[in-house]
Amino acid sequence: MPEAKSLILSRLQKEILHLQGFKSVNGVLPVDPGLGPITHAFPQQHFPEGAVHEFIAYGQESSAATGGFISALLAAFMRHDGVALWIGTQRKLFPPALQAFGLDPHKIIFIDLRHERDVLWAVEEALKCTGITAVAGELKELGFTASRRLQLAVENSHVTGFILRNNPRTIHTTACVTRWQISSLPGAIIDELPGVGIPRWKVSLLKVRNGQPGTWEVTWRHGKFHFEEDMRVPAMQPQKQTG
Repeated sequence: MPEAKSLILSRLQKEILHLQGFKSVNGVLPVDPGLGPITHAFPQQHFPEGAVHEFIAYGQESSAATGGFISALLAAFMRHDGVALWIGTQRKLFPPALQAFGLDPHKIIFIDLRHERDVLWAVEEALKCTGITAVAGELKELGFTASRRLQLAVENSHVTGFILRNNPRTIHTTACVTRWQISSLPGAIIDELPGVGIPRWKVSLLKVRNGQPGTWEVTWRHGKFHFEEDMRVPAMQPQKQTG
C-alpha cells in the first residue's frame, strides 16, 4: 500500500509540473547548462526548458554580468545545433565577446528595434516559432498579462525564453517560471597576473516555481560554471544597486 501511494504521488507531481509549464520534448534529452548545485533548486533537478526566465538588472555592471550569464546558458542550449534571437532597443552586447562564453555569434540573430512595445511583440512572436532554440529579449517593464502570453507561447513551442529587465521601475508578480538577479564579483586572478580576471558572479535565484530559491557564488572558467562555495540562502526580493 505505501508503495502504491508513492507511485500515485509521483504521477500526480509529474502531471502538476506538466500543467505548470515543465514539459519535456519527446525523444530529446534535457539540456544540462552545468549549473551544479543550482540544479537542485529546480523541480526534478532539471533546468526548466520550454519556459520563460526573468532576469532583473540594475546598472550597467549588473546588466553586463547578466548578459554574460545568459550567454553561457544560451551556449548550453545551442551546443549541438540551432539558432537564437536576441531582441532589444539599445544593444550594448559585443557579438565577438560571446565566444568567451562558448557561444558562436554567427548563430545569434540580433533584432534591434526602436520601441519597447515592439520588442515585446517581437519576443512573443519569436517564442511561438518551433524552429528557434531560444529567445533573449531586453525589456524594462513586464506585467503579469504580458508575461502570461509569453509563457503560453513557449508551452506550445517548447522554445526557452530569457527576459533581461534593465533598471525596471517596478517589480510585480509575473508568470515567468524563474526570476534571477546576477551581480558581478571581483574577477578571479590567474597566477597573480594583472588584468580583469576570470568572470565571477553572485547568482541569486529569487523565485522558482515549485523549487527552492537561493544564492551562489559562480566563476566562469574553461568554458564551464565553477562553484567556489554554496551560499544557498532564501532570496525573495531583488536588490536595487545604489551609487
